[in-house]
Amino acid sequence: MDAVATLRRFNRTYTQRIGVLEESFLGTGRPLGVSRLLFEIGAAEGGIGVGDLRDRLDLDAGYLSRLLRRLEDDGLARVVPDRADGRRRVVRATAAGREAFADLEQRSADLAERLVAPLTERQRARLTDALATADLLVRAATVRLRPIDPTAPAAREAVRRYVAELDARFSGGFAPGDDAAEPGAVYVVATSDGRPVAYGGVRPAGEETAEIKRMWVGDAWRGAGLGSRMLRHLEELARQQGHRRVVLDTHRSLTEAIALYERAGYAPVERYNDNPYAQAFFAKEL
Repeated sequence: MDAVATLRRFNRTYTQRIGVLEESFLGTGRPLGVSRLLFEIGAAEGGIGVGDLRDRLDLDAGYLSRLLRRLEDDGLARVVPDRADGRRRVVRATAAGREAFADLEQRSADLAERLVAPLTERQRARLTDALATADLLVRAATVRLRPIDPTAPAAREAVRRYVAELDARFSGGFAPGDDAAEPGAVYVVATSDGRPVAYGGVRPAGEETAEIKRMWVGDAWRGAGLGSRMLRHLEELARQQGHRRVVLDTHRSLTEAIALYERAGYAPVERYNDNPYAQAFFAKEL
């Protein structure tokens, strides 16, 4: 059975057993869509932005509005202007909404316990490992890669984490220079649950050459193919810009990055810049 058939079979099995097909999810009187939204709102202390909800759940704006209206009509949530930014709307759970969230959490935990109750400890461990792997791979395969302004909060967070990792891994630390966006550079981010999990950019580096810059994947997401997706995406951006060749540099201690580049068809070349932290240089014909 191939991956597609296996995933489809699992989806059918799981949705049946957790009650997705029922109008009243977990016996709450609310369907799954409304319950899923209530979970996000109830779990966000101080509220969550409507735009953040839309991005996190990947929902159409009209559909999200209908779900929010249902929660408001039921007295479980309120949509109010953000005090810090009047253009932004924030959703907050009411007292009744917090109680409904706690009830939903308990019902979900009880169901999960009933599902695994017949399993031995060894079987539970196998299930835990398998589901954790499946969760990571499916999330990595389905996150969206989107262009982002390098001054946007998600981009700044990604760069901060990228710099912190290099500082920890390089024997002499890492002190980045000017972090201003380079002329013509395009940056891309992947987010999950509102947080950046991968980042990278491409900039012109000659008449027909582009350079890939600051490619980063969060620790927890490595080994799930997200780095390869980001690299292919940046190469495609370079191709669309009319470039025929891409180059990049890296530090020799980043062995997993070097392995990724070599698998993707990059070949070693001579040093092409004065980056003091770069020790290995690669190029690829597009």
